[in-house]
Amino acid sequence: MSFKTKTLSAIVLATSALFGVGAQAGNVIYNTGASSTATVALGVNDDGSLNTIPNITSNAGRTGLAFKFADGSWRDATAPGCFCEGWGVSANGTASGYANVSSDGGPHNLTFGAATGVTGSTVTTTASLTSLPGLVVTQAYKPATNAPGALFRVDVTISNTTGSSLANVKYVRVMDWDVPPTEFNEFVTIKGTASTTLLEESGANGFNSANPLAAYGAAGYGCHDVDCTDAGPADHGAYFRFNFGSLADGDSYTFSIFYGAAGSEADALAAVGAEGLELYSFGQSNGGQRTGSPATYIFGFTGVGGTPVEEVPEPGTLALIGLGLAGLAAARRRKQA
Repeated sequence: MSFKTKTLSAIVLATSALFGVGAQAGNVIYNTGASSTATVALGVNDDGSLNTIPNITSNAGRTGLAFKFADGSWRDATAPGCFCEGWGVSANGTASGYANVSSDGGPHNLTFGAATGVTGSTVTTTASLTSLPGLVVTQAYKPATNAPGALFRVDVTISNTTGSSLANVKYVRVMDWDVPPTEFNEFVTIKGTASTTLLEESGANGFNSANPLAAYGAAGYGCHDVDCTDAGPADHGAYFRFNFGSLADGDSYTFSIFYGAAGSEADALAAVGAEGLELYSFGQSNGGQRTGSPATYIFGFTGVGGTPVEEVPEPGTLALIGLGLAGLAAARRRKQA
């Protein structure tokens, strides 16, 4: 983490503590519904962003996207350093609402209440634009259908009840990866940018504002509007802005976000394939970028105009497979002899 980034984070967090910015209610949910049996947990604020209290982790001040390590400790990949994870929606190029505890100092131009549908594994948040009340975003968090052991699925529905058609309806989701055990010094992978037709801009600037009308700051962060594999090591993240076009009065658009983690890259890729992710980012520690151990954190999407990403193992994984096949062949030769 750079001195500039550390200083900015300290200022934001101090301001938040002083004025109560971002100190809203939240819920921690588990992929099995119980912390004792779960491997992945999410901390969801009532405004729909991650990084909330209570904190279950050993390496952060809040719970964001947490994975249970082999020693039984929960370690987070979005809350260390700064609470930089959030979302935003905009319409007509003029009205926007967004929420990100640290990067944006909390929610802006959003009206929301307490979360609903709260169980050990589910939570639903609903927010509308204060200046455009009929533009409503509902985000329903729950374990993924096909890979519940590794992923949560968030069904995001953008509804228009304003009384008129909306143009250029955009949605942003952004996070700063801080992957343990080398927080602030991780490798980032982004896949699916070329085939995701509704993707307007993407990159590895995890500190960018979640406001869809704000400019994206690409300088120095890499992966700008292209796929990348193991970019880094650096203190960076993932940013995706989608443009869903026009939304008639009374209509809605639904897509899905996925958050999760696995103990290896092979298991993470299996989860990506099981859910048919069209676009995704991996966060891996410095030293874990080949095998994905001790944890590969996952952030991805479906329903955004793409096709499932076809996965090809990295060279290190291919080498391990090759060694395994060579050993099998040798064993067969010995048996035949």
